[in-house]
Amino acid sequence: MNTPSRSRSLIWASLHVAGVVGLMILAATRVHAQSDPDAIAEDASAAFAENCFSPFMTAERAEEVLAAPGVRVDFYDLDPFSDVEPSPVTGSPATIGTDRRCEVAFDGEYGELAASAAIAGLEAEGIRTEAPLPDRYEATDTTSLLGARQLNPRRIAVVHTGTRPGPNGTETFLFVERLMPIEP
Repeated sequence: MNTPSRSRSLIWASLHVAGVVGLMILAATRVHAQSDPDAIAEDASAAFAENCFSPFMTAERAEEVLAAPGVRVDFYDLDPFSDVEPSPVTGSPATIGTDRRCEVAFDGEYGELAASAAIAGLEAEGIRTEAPLPDRYEATDTTSLLGARQLNPRRIAVVHTGTRPGPNGTETFLFVERLMPIEP
C-alpha cells in the first residue's frame, strides 16, 4: 500500500541516487579535465588572467586559485600593497629590479592562448597604458607576448607569455612581474 510517507521516502531515495550519480559524473569529468592538456591549459590561463593582475594576491591565495594538477606556480611579493606579510621568493630567483612575480606554467604549446589570456587579464583590471620595456627583458622565438604596462605613476608591470623547455618537454608560461617603484 502506498502511503504519503512511503511516497516521500521513495522520492527522497530517488533524489539521493540521482545526486550520487551526478557527483560521480562530476568527479569523473573533473579527473578527465585534470588529465586533458587542453583543459589544463585553458583553466591555468583563465586563472592567471583572473588573479595574477590583482595587487592583493598573496602566496597563499596563489596556491588556492592557481595551483592545480599539471600547473606549476611561481609567486613572490616582497612589497605587498595590502597589510599582509611579504611572500618570499621560493621558485626561480627574483628578476633583478622586481618585487613581485605571478607565474603559471603547464605542459604543451599554447602560446597564443596564453597571450590572449594575459591581454584579457590586463583589460579586465584596466591596465592599458603602455610603458617602456626594460632592457633585461628580451623576446625569444617562442614569445607570444612581451610588453610593459604602467600600473600607476611609479609602478610598471612586465607581462611575458610564450613557450620554453620545461620538465616534461615544451611548456607554456605566463608571468607578470612588478618592477620596483620608480623614484619621484
